[in-house]
Amino acid sequence: MNQDRAAGALIGSLVGDALGLGCHWYYDLDELRRDYGTVTGYTTPKKDRYHAGMQAGQLSQAGLIQVMLMQSIVSQGGYVENDFTRRLDKDLFPQIDGTPMNGPGGYTNQSLREAWRCRVEQKLPWSQTGGTADTSESAERAIVLSALYTNAPGKLAHNVVANTQLTQNDPAIMAMSLAFAAVLGQLIQGEKMSPEISMTLMGLVKTGELPFHSVTQKNYGAPLPGKADIPQAGNFSSPDALLTPMYAAQIALDPAISIEPAAKVATVYGLPCAIYHLLPAAYYLATRFADDFESAVLSAINGGGQNMSRAMLTGALVGAQVGLSGIPSRFIDELNNGKELVALAKSLGNLIQ
Repeated sequence: MNQDRAAGALIGSLVGDALGLGCHWYYDLDELRRDYGTVTGYTTPKKDRYHAGMQAGQLSQAGLIQVMLMQSIVSQGGYVENDFTRRLDKDLFPQIDGTPMNGPGGYTNQSLREAWRCRVEQKLPWSQTGGTADTSESAERAIVLSALYTNAPGKLAHNVVANTQLTQNDPAIMAMSLAFAAVLGQLIQGEKMSPEISMTLMGLVKTGELPFHSVTQKNYGAPLPGKADIPQAGNFSSPDALLTPMYAAQIALDPAISIEPAAKVATVYGLPCAIYHLLPAAYYLATRFADDFESAVLSAINGGGQNMSRAMLTGALVGAQVGLSGIPSRFIDELNNGKELVALAKSLGNLIQ
């Protein structure tokens, strides 16, 4: 059922977030191994590191914001931007001060720090808060919107782009966030992560449901002579963000290409925080471990670097494929407020549009 897969995506991403809390941002992988060995579950952050003072199984600020968005949607019976931004203004921004090592979850990401400065210091409207951060916060929030709009790609696209613009205004980041959301929407509908998913999404471009520019024929053939672009306001300049899943999936399925252990895919695509490092690794792991949630998220974590976001994105993709029922119970039992979060995820799943 779509509801089980939607709840799986939501809880899978929160599990990934909490798994990254203790061992977040280790770029020296030998240091990661010295502190935690091979990570197999939730960990407590070491003193003087990111999220210090938090406990194993708790959510980072990224996870808490995702929960805030879920609560907003459930309370309103759908996504109402003004309600979500009101919660950010009322419940989050009074707890942060524009510095990184502060706020709920022990750390505030760049895009939220920039939005805080716009709202609190400069008193700007939410229409002017988007900044230049190239990180994955917008894609993480899009997980919630994918669950809600899984059956309505056009609505998904409109709302993901609008939600992204609250914190990030780079068109390339918007395009990659929307591409991820569109992939996740297909998985919640019951598709499996495979190279063919990109062709499904390109079909939605042709019908105008996804706002990407495309002039090629089938299999990227040359445009027909005399055929003009179809002018559609708001189109992203290229559909390439929709093709990344295909190439990552091909690598995962190609017997001639070996990445062992699978956590090394993080090194292949890069350990930093930018979304263009994170998405290919998440797509790879979601293809290789389409039916194995535990292996997918733990490989994302043990890759190091920005492992929290990598695990959030991977957890959503694989959680959607295995459903809530396919996530090992220990990850939910040991997650702070796990039962309440599952109930919230199920409530949102009942609102699928």
